[in-house]
Amino acid sequence: MGMAKYDRLLYILNLLRSRRNLNAARIAEECGVTERSIYRDILALSEANIPIYYDRGYKLASQNFLPPLNFDLEEYQYFKMTIDSSPLKVTDKYRHIAKRVRAKVESILSDSVREKSRFTNNPTHIDNSQQTDRPSSVVFFETIEKGIEMTRVLSLEYDSIESGLTKRRVEPYFIIFRGRAFYFVAYCQTRKELRTFRIGRVKSVRATTDEFNPDPTVQPEKYFEDSWELFSGEPVRVTILFRGKAARIVRAGNHHPRETIKEIDDDCIEYSVNTRGLDEIQRWILGFGDEAEVLSPGELRQNILALVTSLKSKYSS
Repeated sequence: MGMAKYDRLLYILNLLRSRRNLNAARIAEECGVTERSIYRDILALSEANIPIYYDRGYKLASQNFLPPLNFDLEEYQYFKMTIDSSPLKVTDKYRHIAKRVRAKVESILSDSVREKSRFTNNPTHIDNSQQTDRPSSVVFFETIEKGIEMTRVLSLEYDSIESGLTKRRVEPYFIIFRGRAFYFVAYCQTRKELRTFRIGRVKSVRATTDEFNPDPTVQPEKYFEDSWELFSGEPVRVTILFRGKAARIVRAGNHHPRETIKEIDDDCIEYSVNTRGLDEIQRWILGFGDEAEVLSPGELRQNILALVTSLKSKYSS
């Protein structure tokens, strides 16, 4: 979908200031419209007394009407890094917004910062290639977002890991990027409770005409409070003994807001945490192999014992 005309005119101005030798075809590609629309836009800008001429591409005869932005080089590099590393760029809506915002900022940089940025490499890089959802899997992002904004019930088909493909009617509350994917929290009218849905597993969705009254107490900060990663459950105190390399890894970082570490010796720590649910923390513990031993709760010890016994049976046959 192309930009609204007013936004497009501003975007074209920003492009002409920040780039060189842009012809109508290239501008049309950037704006998502036809070349004919760009010719009309150039005419409209000229009629507004903005000096545009053509010389191996469209150019501005004067840039005095756009004051330089007072960014220094480090501030501009930080801005560019933030825009480029945002997980929202996999969505159509925010990818286009990010491109427009970046073009606007670049169009009004001071000449000195613009020149320095051409020859200075940013020493810091953020790699978000590990994001697990492909751009095609968040095609319904904007529909869900509008459902939240308009408090409309959504009708969707959802491919659940546990129950397979199901049809749901849900009342959406918020979208969140957590872990490595986008999710949205909604009240499921079928299950009669709040549920967390991964947008990449939505197969179809449409906003209905039915409105709902959102519960103001449902907020991202509270909803995920004490969760290990994504899912919730009953509050539980987990205590684990880590040894060797596992102890050094756990000691070196923060893993949960409600964790405590008790030093046993240089090679051993006792790790305790108040969390919700056991499934996610169990997977984390298993990643440390025999260098981690669950001390409590007993339920978690039994779960891991049952899993290890099953694995032993499979791999010894």
